[in-house]
Amino acid sequence: MVIIDGNSDGPVKMGPGGNRAFYSNPASPMAKMRQASSKGAAGLFIISGDFPTATPSLTKGNVYMKANTYANAGFIMANISMEVASALLGATASSLTNLKELKKGSYTTDATIVAQKTTENVESSNVIAILPGTDKKEEYLMLTGHYDHLGKRGDIIWYGADDDGSGTVSVMQMAEAFSVAAKKGFKPRRTIVFMTVSGEEKGLWGSDYYSEHPIFPLDKTTADLNTDMVGRVDTERHLGDTLSYVYVIGHDKLSSELVGINEAANKASSNITLDYKYDDPNDKNRIYYRSDHYNFAKKGVPILFFYDGMLLADYHQPTDTIEKINFDLMQKRVSMVFHTACEIAQREDMLKRDTPLNMPGR
Repeated sequence: MVIIDGNSDGPVKMGPGGNRAFYSNPASPMAKMRQASSKGAAGLFIISGDFPTATPSLTKGNVYMKANTYANAGFIMANISMEVASALLGATASSLTNLKELKKGSYTTDATIVAQKTTENVESSNVIAILPGTDKKEEYLMLTGHYDHLGKRGDIIWYGADDDGSGTVSVMQMAEAFSVAAKKGFKPRRTIVFMTVSGEEKGLWGSDYYSEHPIFPLDKTTADLNTDMVGRVDTERHLGDTLSYVYVIGHDKLSSELVGINEAANKASSNITLDYKYDDPNDKNRIYYRSDHYNFAKKGVPILFFYDGMLLADYHQPTDTIEKINFDLMQKRVSMVFHTACEIAQREDMLKRDTPLNMPGR
């Protein structure tokens, strides 16, 4: 059984960075696919009034999903033209010219579906630098950010200056600062691991790989401090000083010591507002799960995620460009992260792991 459904808006399209409606709207193709599959259908054909289009959308790199996550193995979903729909439905629909003529019912037809599938394997790497510790060098502090973004579509470049050029640069700047301090004799007690990861935009792939194949034992990793988008201002934040804040995620989770350490480091350095808005378990944006720190947290490693909240404006758009970065504000934020890292790297004991996560499942 293959279900045929009308879609007068044309072929299914999925923009870079994802489209929430594609998945959540009951009338969306993905929702229809799930429903058809749950009823035992072998596939879903969507009739598109303007298919094939004169300028078809580029799909390479725009859609990703894990096998068998949304439908049964082998489930087929495709756009078809009105002519193909008419042929599949047989003589009773030979005069089908618009979707209103499509009558609900069962039809029998013989059809052969031929598709050419090409698999292209592309490899990328996590990039790691290490500053060895002194007396506690067998314990580790991770400083992370992701260096991938959404790439290029035709002649259009998704620059990703804030997401996450800002975080990647932050990791590099902190690595330079720690290195300069070490050369002057101020070496960290714990080994600091600076890691920029790839595949975050595809589903936290790089950090997931590391969490499953850690170079350094996760039970000896005291914390992960993750910077992902620290260079812009949240266009929806209308309280306090919008040029002196950062959202902090994870402060009350996994370790009861995180909040005190971070707040003291902030007070001693940048003294900006630490906004805990996104640490609400009921946060509809589910920010806690959406960056690389999560793959450490799910293994029990205490994390802090520093984030500017720029979910609208230029988020996942080609307009996320460098001239929009507020470098003064970014410097305040990263200075605070650096001081937090200093305290965690130097303290006598690893962070306690004494606070249940108490978050809804991913």
